Amino acid sequence: MNQPHLIDARLELAQSAARAAGAHALGLFHDRASLIIETKHDALDMVSRADREAEDIIRARIAEAFPEDGILGEEGGAQSGSSGITWVIDPIDGTVPFVSGLPHWCVAIAIQSDHETEAGVIFHPLMDEMFTARRGAGAALNGTRLRIKDTLLLSNSLTGIGASHRTAPDHIAEICRKLMEKGGMFYRNGSGALMLAAVAAGRLGGYYEPHMHPWDCLAGLLLVREAGGQTLPMPTGAKLAEGGVVLAAASGVWPDLAAITGH
Repeated sequence: MNQPHLIDARLELAQSAARAAGAHALGLFHDRASLIIETKHDALDMVSRADREAEDIIRARIAEAFPEDGILGEEGGAQSGSSGITWVIDPIDGTVPFVSGLPHWCVAIAIQSDHETEAGVIFHPLMDEMFTARRGAGAALNGTRLRIKDTLLLSNSLTGIGASHRTAPDHIAEICRKLMEKGGMFYRNGSGALMLAAVAAGRLGGYYEPHMHPWDCLAGLLLVREAGGQTLPMPTGAKLAEGGVVLAAASGVWPDLAAITGH
């Protein structure tokens, strides 16, 4: 993007929109008994009005400020734009933890231009943590710069592992077995976006999931790269919405985790 100020203005909006959507979702989190839970692909692929209303809040703010932008949202699908900029939104990543009363859920927003993720935010309402990243300008947590430590290894850190109805159980079992044989240990909380943010913050050494949608991972992948970690690329262009394999890690974890996962 040859006009950085255009992305910077959108990153600012992304943060305020994520806070507004997160505050709304948090209110519903504390009143979960009022929610009607629906399922999509299987019993653990859940959605509620909290997801839809949170996404509506974000979409409304984008439409007001940048009506020419495109949007790709988990709940509302794709909306074309004319600016060349696309917002990729997951209003609540971690819906199962959300409806179960667990704290591992967040709002994730990525901003793409020319097939590049230019900026991203992940907001964790229960912890009031705002993760931000700007391509080429670094990553931060509540305004404090993030930099992954070189001392993190597979053997002295936890590795986040993600799975869904699209994941073969035997494959994940084999990954966990190999990870433990190498002296590592797996961790899972139900939100891939939060686990990617945790890699960027040095809380996890790495993260692997065989398939993620772009709204789940684009912001987190940028966070990891801008904090000094390594990631696999995601599909671009027409294949973006299909998603793909996600691997992200600290530089000291990457060789072992890439070997274990076959990437």
